[in-house]
Amino acid sequence: MSSNDDSSSGMMTFGGHLEVLRKMLFRILFVVGALAVVVFCFKEETFSILLAPRHCGFVTFRWIESLLNGMGWQFHFDEYNIPLINTELSAQFMTHVSTSFYLGLLLASPYIVFELFRFISPALYESEKKYSYLVTAVIYVMFILGLLMSYFILFPISFRFLATYQVDPSISNTITLDSYITTFTTLSFVMGIVFQLPLFAFILGKMGFIDAALLRRYRKYALVIIMILAAIITPPDIFTLVLVTFPLYGLYELSIVVLKGLEKRQTAAENE
Repeated sequence: MSSNDDSSSGMMTFGGHLEVLRKMLFRILFVVGALAVVVFCFKEETFSILLAPRHCGFVTFRWIESLLNGMGWQFHFDEYNIPLINTELSAQFMTHVSTSFYLGLLLASPYIVFELFRFISPALYESEKKYSYLVTAVIYVMFILGLLMSYFILFPISFRFLATYQVDPSISNTITLDSYITTFTTLSFVMGIVFQLPLFAFILGKMGFIDAALLRRYRKYALVIIMILAAIITPPDIFTLVLVTFPLYGLYELSIVVLKGLEKRQTAAENE
């Protein structure tokens, strides 16, 4: 009786929702798997990109040198060569497989977002759909910016400092492939999440929990919390701590700007 009523009213049953969810998950897994296989087949190109930040001639270091030399400073980074080693029989193959999966997941992320929206969109009003599209786009763009921040700035400078640091010249550094890839992926993912801070502030401001005045009042405390967070998500050195603290605090200030814009829009809407 209830199933017939649901069918006649155009509403989907609970079992129907589960079936749609199952098909959606299979489609996502298929796309992720297919892209992971493609990435796996392009091994040389993939790891040339992933391993590039470890070289002393990485583009970030050339940019810094060009910038400083353009300002009249005769500056050049010292050259270094830090070899990567493998200590386990299957480690290189498993690293290749896991890296291909992560990159396949990243490449498939726009399709995953599309599938998730198509699944939840029937339950949203038209105004909510437009708002959700904007929020999702901002989440994705900020996540990509976090990845780029990690790849071009955080990781190469952090690697250069830690890999070349010596307590004694007689002690040389050799980094395992697993340590390199693990640090690379962890920092990239964490920075992608951390870059969502302005969006979190916007949502909390929209709900009335925080405002720009509150964030301005607690700037000093926020700086301390950000430094603690940076110490947790980065390798244990002061240089990287400072390097991460600056962009994180910049995101905090951006959150204040976002909330000020939100408050102006709300005030304008109330005056109309």
